[in-house]
Amino acid sequence: MASEEQPLPDGTIIVELARSGIVLTVSPGQSILDAVREAGIAASSSCEQGTCGACATEVLEGTPDHFDAVLSPQEKREGKVMMICCSGALTDRLVLDL
Repeated sequence: MASEEQPLPDGTIIVELARSGIVLTVSPGQSILDAVREAGIAASSSCEQGTCGACATEVLEGTPDHFDAVLSPQEKREGKVMMICCSGALTDRLVLDL
């Protein structure tokens, strides 16, 4: 008997780390940065509030939901980079260059 896929809880994001080959489930209320660190991947950060830009990460697929004070409005619209300490996703899945 095949197992059925269960829908993700609201606010849950699937994050694929392209260089590491790891797929993470980021729970509501958990930052992408925290999930990355829990997976044993070193990620730069400093303020962890979206004001310094140290955790800037390239987005390969998906649409980030920006909550930082670093990126310009145009950079936010382009969606090529995100601050993983505070930002989330508008799509169910992101692929990051980590």
